[in-house]
Amino acid sequence: MSHPLKLLFVCSRNRWRSPTAEKLFHGVDGRQARSAGTEDGARVKVTAGHLGWADLIFVMEPKHTRRLRAKFAEELAGKPVLCLHIPDDFQFMQPELIALLESTITPHLAAA
Repeated sequence: MSHPLKLLFVCSRNRWRSPTAEKLFHGVDGRQARSAGTEDGARVKVTAGHLGWADLIFVMEPKHTRRLRAKFAEELAGKPVLCLHIPDDFQFMQPELIALLESTITPHLAAA
């Protein structure tokens, strides 16, 4: 790939899980990372632009995949959407969340 790998992390409200993942992975090995949420009250609400920008899309729960596919089917065509199965049980940059994100995301990056 000629450009830096672009990672999009999606959770519900874009407050804890996806911003933590963005902070952890942005700039690592030249990668770019952004985060967004699927709910109306999200800090940053996911848009078609986010999905078009991303090379890899990581969602925290299966419901996020369903929401994205329902609203953005065309934008997601051919894009990998990977579910990490991380529940909304953590705070921003909580050590347990960091460990879980690193262990679930890193194997996908090695394959990209």
